[in-house]
Amino acid sequence: MRSLSTRSAAAGIAVAAAVALAGCASSGGSTAGSSTGATGSSAGAVNLSGVCPATVVVQTDWNPEADHGHLYEMVGPNPTVDAAKKTVTGDLVVGGKPTGVKIQIRSGGPAIGYQSVTQQMYTDKSITLGYVSTDEALQNSAKLPTKAVFAETNISPQMIMWDPAKYPSVTDIKSLGAALSKDGGVIRYFKGAAYMSYLEGAGILPASVLDGSYDGSPAKFVTAQGKDGQQGFATAEPYVYQNEVGAWKKPVKFQLVYDTGYPIYPEAMSVRTADEQSLAPCLKKLIPVMQQADVDYVKNPATANALIVSLVTQYNNGWVYDQGVADFAAKQIKDLKLVSNGTDGYIGEMDPTRVQKVIDIDTPIFTKGGIAPKSGITPADLYTNAYLSKSVTF
Repeated sequence: MRSLSTRSAAAGIAVAAAVALAGCASSGGSTAGSSTGATGSSAGAVNLSGVCPATVVVQTDWNPEADHGHLYEMVGPNPTVDAAKKTVTGDLVVGGKPTGVKIQIRSGGPAIGYQSVTQQMYTDKSITLGYVSTDEALQNSAKLPTKAVFAETNISPQMIMWDPAKYPSVTDIKSLGAALSKDGGVIRYFKGAAYMSYLEGAGILPASVLDGSYDGSPAKFVTAQGKDGQQGFATAEPYVYQNEVGAWKKPVKFQLVYDTGYPIYPEAMSVRTADEQSLAPCLKKLIPVMQQADVDYVKNPATANALIVSLVTQYNNGWVYDQGVADFAAKQIKDLKLVSNGTDGYIGEMDPTRVQKVIDIDTPIFTKGGIAPKSGITPADLYTNAYLSKSVTF
């Protein structure tokens, strides 16, 4: 789950680098080649043919991972894998039943030259939907506008982590900042991250502890022997550092950036704004299918995770993601309620108050950085709940 607004080009390599440092690079043992779809779904047969493209193309922001499980839940049996292009194409299914169209899931990150999903959507108009986080949508709203139509993840797994043995009294990011300031430590992160500008501007972290030199490798964190903090994702690094970084092999603690008051919707399924009207007949039928897949994956992630691990092996591009990480991520998604019902009790809805808060926080940050959002932008410019079914819930 890695949009380039929250994870720079090399960020996802952290897992691969961690395993390499541990001396135990492994691609996972599963050879599964397909997902049977939403096996636990209560959804009936849905026919998307005639209203949706023959192949619904979805552009993700990174290599296959459990954070994208809801998409792989929709891939039917015996899909076609293009290892060169890093894509998988199969029948789009819900409840194990074909919908009359296909789905193609395209990897992001290295597969698209580390462009943002927004840039890729405007470069390649064959893309139907793409992963666009709220802050990325705001940042590009003036020149490359997108509109979110389904927030499959309610809370971002972006976090800041630390060594609880070194800082036993630290309970959150703010107290970590105070401890690091006193001890001479830093928090390493990818330079340019909007959430870090927020944490500094809100007085949660002092500028003196911010170090934008993070490169995705665990080496500096390990070498510091617990003195420093680091950015990461709650669905990956806590498992990787405890189990796969041989020079660390102990727990880390973390706080989600969301819990500090930075309420983006990560990886929201989005369309090019100008295409919403033409896609509306499709979205009315497709988005409830995606909602159901989201629920089904969280309830039973095993089959989709097997496909994800298999695809990582077949793509073979240096990204390391084994069964242990996938299983951990699926558990974290559930335990931390990263995927959950929205304010009004159904999956995928977005809250205008949250979106407005992102606008208020990030507009001055992006404007100062030379990429001013659309003048007079409102939450309605960035998202709509119009295509969601209120009957799809946990």
